[in-house]
Amino acid sequence: MKDKTLLIEDKFLSPFATKSKDTVGRLREETPCPMRTDFQRDRDRIIHCKSFRRLKNKTQVFFSPEGDHYRTRLTHTLTVSQVARAIARALSLNEDLTEAIALGHDLGHTPFGHSGERILNRLNKEHGFSHNIQSGRVVDFLEGDGKGLNLTREVVDGIINHKMSCTPKTMEGKAVNIADRIAYINHDIDDAIESGFITQDDLPKNAIKTLGKTSSERINTMVHSIFVESDGKPIVEMQKHVADATSELRQFLFDRVYSDKTFRDEEERADKMISALYGYYKERPERMPEFYLNALNNTDIDTVLCDYISSMSDTFAVKEFTRIFVPKKWEL
Repeated sequence: MKDKTLLIEDKFLSPFATKSKDTVGRLREETPCPMRTDFQRDRDRIIHCKSFRRLKNKTQVFFSPEGDHYRTRLTHTLTVSQVARAIARALSLNEDLTEAIALGHDLGHTPFGHSGERILNRLNKEHGFSHNIQSGRVVDFLEGDGKGLNLTREVVDGIINHKMSCTPKTMEGKAVNIADRIAYINHDIDDAIESGFITQDDLPKNAIKTLGKTSSERINTMVHSIFVESDGKPIVEMQKHVADATSELRQFLFDRVYSDKTFRDEEERADKMISALYGYYKERPERMPEFYLNALNNTDIDTVLCDYISSMSDTFAVKEFTRIFVPKKWEL
């Protein structure tokens, strides 16, 4: 089966695609799988790891969402994977590599979304904190009881460089980079409308005229524009007028949703909670789980604190804060 996949890649993939046979390999050599290519194997390892499962209880935009229809970090990840694969298929790129990068791109994200990321970045004064770099730490060091998942370097590069400001080395990584933006712009608008923060009429009219009225219309416009602009070229980019409209919609989200007073107030609460946990475990590292306590033999305390706290789901962070800082009821 693996040989069949390799033959299909040779015959049908773009000359700009990353073929499985051309991977630069892993940190540690392994016996190849007779059924799966290395990129297929990486995808499976990511899906089965604990960090992937924890994404279901991590914030996308709305803190600790209890409504069934709000996005979480897991549903965001699945959307990125779907959009990235659509782009890869249109441009004849390696879908397996694209999917592996997409599924792993947010494994290092914090509880409480980007608010948690900003808080840890401030608390870790020496090293700072960035969720994309942390995702690289997760797959290289933290998963697998400290051994990492031993993924191919192409997947790790795409994971670390999935942010808008970064440049992945592979075309597949570039597909995930732009798919991440397409996904969060559209589903964050849906969640903001669903919650009553904005209405459909608030959306910038020129951008909507270019992109479409619904998320599905906009995603289709964006992906089709990437195909028109990039097919047969070593790029993954939208046509200029679509890229400009997408940027306008993204800026609207920052101005009207992400910066809303409600989110700022919630971030203050998250700040107090995460800061309290950070300070508590910094003074009492022996009370962290054994895995993180043992990591102090080779790693500085602030890095270990970021490893532990960023691994928490929203629900677990609240539970830990309550356990440590909220007085228990006295039963007579």
